[in-house]
Amino acid sequence: MTTTDDSSRTGSGIDLAPVYGEGAGSPKPLPGEYPFTRGIYPEMYRRRLWTMRQYSGFGTAEETNQRFKYLLSQGQTGLSVAFDLPTQMGYDSDNPRAQGEVGRVGVAIDSLQDMEALLDGIPLETVSTSMTINATASSLLLLYELVAEQRGVAPGQLNGTVQNDILKEYAARGTYIYPPRPSMRLVTDLMAYAQHRIPNWNTISISGYHIREAGSTAVQEIGFTLSNAIAYVSSALSAGLDVDEFAPRLSFFFNAHNDFLEEVAKFRAARQVWAEVMRDRFGARNPRSWLLRFHTQTGGSTLTAQQPLNNIVRVALQAMSAVMGGTQSLHTNGFDEALALPTEQAATVALRTQQIIGYESGVSDVADPFGGSYVVEYLTDRMAEAARSLIREVDERGGSVAAIENGFIQDRIEESAYAFQRAVDEGREVIVGVNRFRQEEIEEVQTLRHRAELEEEQKTRLRRLRVNRDNGAVDSALKRLADAARGTENLLPPMREAHAALATIGEVTDALRAEFGTQDDPAPTVEAGTSL
Repeated sequence: MTTTDDSSRTGSGIDLAPVYGEGAGSPKPLPGEYPFTRGIYPEMYRRRLWTMRQYSGFGTAEETNQRFKYLLSQGQTGLSVAFDLPTQMGYDSDNPRAQGEVGRVGVAIDSLQDMEALLDGIPLETVSTSMTINATASSLLLLYELVAEQRGVAPGQLNGTVQNDILKEYAARGTYIYPPRPSMRLVTDLMAYAQHRIPNWNTISISGYHIREAGSTAVQEIGFTLSNAIAYVSSALSAGLDVDEFAPRLSFFFNAHNDFLEEVAKFRAARQVWAEVMRDRFGARNPRSWLLRFHTQTGGSTLTAQQPLNNIVRVALQAMSAVMGGTQSLHTNGFDEALALPTEQAATVALRTQQIIGYESGVSDVADPFGGSYVVEYLTDRMAEAARSLIREVDERGGSVAAIENGFIQDRIEESAYAFQRAVDEGREVIVGVNRFRQEEIEEVQTLRHRAELEEEQKTRLRRLRVNRDNGAVDSALKRLADAARGTENLLPPMREAHAALATIGEVTDALRAEFGTQDDPAPTVEAGTSL
């Protein structure tokens, strides 16, 4: 990113010369060839554009369903579900801790009935769905599967992704429930369950997005994300899964920020390093196990409340970097998201941004358009080297879980966040409309407002559910779940039984809380160096 002093360097601190020529970076194999630096498919978007998957969710299931149908009618090609904070934390909407948060940052889902309303009229056999959910990921996937079953849609027809990445919650985001050990058990139980029952589902989306939103550099986003992925692969192997059976269903989730050239190089470097890890460290033999397939979202933390229309330009640049870097799916933020959840107008502009890039810019006609660019190849090599070094550092501290326990990852992210904010405050990092090119008059932007009666409506729905269901069946199913939690069997079948009997997400989570305990401090309780 350009700064106001005489030197230029990227956001990760990589120095940039004024010009680059031959020898700046090593030549890379063609797209579709190991280590896939230039893309995971030979022709990339010439055969099919990336999935345009706008992240959406607010209020009730019915309101979000209407937004889904609108976006699909406007050319969106996949769904991405945002859940409210109580759903993410395993609290029902009538729990005192949920007060004031129901439906605010996403859709409120308490039970199978809510999931039925959310997906009403959505063709699950053809639409790919991503669900951004972690601590309660197992419950949400099971509810999705149960709705599909009711409609006669075979599990093999379901296609989508569940985030299911709990480690980054301890390090960067905070929506964890249980201590790390049972949390990792739920992650691998979901992977094992879906491998056999929902074979085309991506069972985990290892997320660098939130690490970057917490303030990391681009290099740290790669290094810490891939270190977390290494921990998940190791945990799955320890649980007896075969690497070449589950690895092809792993997916990743990255951020796109404003430093355009560094962002393009970041995506290329991440693919290269992951291919090396899977082939050389874990001995995967299936080439599909080596592929880093990823979704990208433009950077929420880069959006400004000042001069919010400037965000349209930021989002377009960030989206272009993701496309140039070879993303498999993309969400573009609304220009008003520094103020509130996006309005329908802002969501439409965000989707049109992707469509203009895909259909008007011409960049999709060539795989890896920046391949051979002296500066991009130089940055790719430098970032890959720095990411490998950071992964080694995490390994030396016992892996991601131990590095989270001893605060290493959190401290490094916080240091980077502080350094960036200080540079902004001192004017060394320019944010247009914030610390340069400011204007006195305030731009009025219409924002999305929640209905005041929303929370009470959701509580009423819950009361009716509990009156009309077979509570004896619910209690029996929850007891079987608690028994399973004390043992070693896969937890998803008893969870499925409970949700099918109309147990709520809060009730299922409470049954597990009673057995596993809760994590009130981001530092894990396992001893340093302990392997999960």
